[in-house]
Amino acid sequence: MANVSPIDVQKALHGVDYPASKEALVRAAQDNGASQEVRDALGGIADREYEGPTGVSAEIFD
Repeated sequence: MANVSPIDVQKALHGVDYPASKEALVRAAQDNGASQEVRDALGGIADREYEGPTGVSAEIFD
């Protein structure tokens, strides 16, 4: 995900109440006007509950 930074992801997830499902994260990114690259990155994460933004970033960038 060279075109997506952790900061972009965190901005896209502003206001998310955790724990949150993958579906909720993708929806929040859409609602927050995230770029297609960020939405694609979130669309590629495992379909599970995420406890917080750190776990989401770890799934995308590790």
